[in-house]
Amino acid sequence: MKWSTSLRMMLCTVLAASMIAVGFGSDRVDVAEAASDHYKFDFGAGAVANGYTGVSASTAYTAARGYGFNTPGNMKNVSASGSGVASDAVQFLKFGTKSDNTFNVDLPNGLYEVKVTLGNTARASVAAEGVYQIMNMTGNGATDQFQIPVTDGQLNLLVTEGKAGTAFTLSALEIRKLSNQPVTNRTIYIGGDSTVCNYYPLGSSVQGGWGQLLPTYVNNTTFQVRNMATSGQIARGFRDDGQMEAILKYIKPGDYFILQLGINDTNAKNNTTEAQFKEIMRDMVRQAKNKGATVILSTPQGRATDFNSANVHQAENRWYNASTRALAQEEGVTLVDLNKLSSAYFTSIGPAATLALYMNGDSLHPNRQGASQLARIVAADLKRQGLNGF
Repeated sequence: MKWSTSLRMMLCTVLAASMIAVGFGSDRVDVAEAASDHYKFDFGAGAVANGYTGVSASTAYTAARGYGFNTPGNMKNVSASGSGVASDAVQFLKFGTKSDNTFNVDLPNGLYEVKVTLGNTARASVAAEGVYQIMNMTGNGATDQFQIPVTDGQLNLLVTEGKAGTAFTLSALEIRKLSNQPVTNRTIYIGGDSTVCNYYPLGSSVQGGWGQLLPTYVNNTTFQVRNMATSGQIARGFRDDGQMEAILKYIKPGDYFILQLGINDTNAKNNTTEAQFKEIMRDMVRQAKNKGATVILSTPQGRATDFNSANVHQAENRWYNASTRALAQEEGVTLVDLNKLSSAYFTSIGPAATLALYMNGDSLHPNRQGASQLARIVAADLKRQGLNGF
């Protein structure tokens, strides 16, 4: 087809106008052309990193733009101590998993991997679609990622409280499409406390929870691991304060749910009797079973100092363990008796080597090496019991 000179000039003018419209579609003019399956956003008022779309606190969502803050009046540009995308951030002044103060991105329905980079913050969680996605990220510039199905054409995400009184900030967001099917890959969900939860940076933290290190012992082509454990958690809190809600939103047949609690429940300040603990745990077990998931109960390991005079490690009667063991039998679910299994391992290596697996001056919380050993024990026992993926 042969076009006239005037028609060619008109088309060039239209294309130029559309490029200008794209370039100035946000408050920050450096806008990257996102591939249809890959989106990268750099938040804050500073320079935009190469390959990213710049988003300031005042960038309001519009359908024409396809991204932006739902209520930009509740956002604030802040500096951050990192480099590149982590050199600045936005702060969420209104927060909570049900808050409408979200960053919205229009996306074709499907399964996505979302990577977040926080700004300067002591402790913050990430929520999307009204539920928690990542729990208690700590340290400036912390990064983590999660899978999420999009079923309504839009992702709605915010950074929310991990610790009252701290700033909840976001430096960068990367979204990558994994599948046209809006269903998560097979998932191992984990509930627990400070001996189980993630510590940041995930790949190099000195302290570790065994849930953080479990992916090392999982067949990652079969399962992803979603660790929803948090420090200081009790059974009632895990069930009622949003973590169990998040798991129940996505858990499905073929998924596993590993639940280990009891350490903090036994603390008098938490006002939870053993009978109450058992029934709250039973409720969570049944809710997950009703979703078709495979439920696994785990007992917590003991303290590093639980050795008797014969140098035998024994912590069987700690942490409401008897009720966890009984509940597994009553509900017909798998039990990983990590308490007994870890005691056998600690006895085999002796008191000094056991103490070296815990944080300095702390007989309860494992360091990274200790968490790795506990994760290895959990995975080996699940494999012994015939659960695939380990």
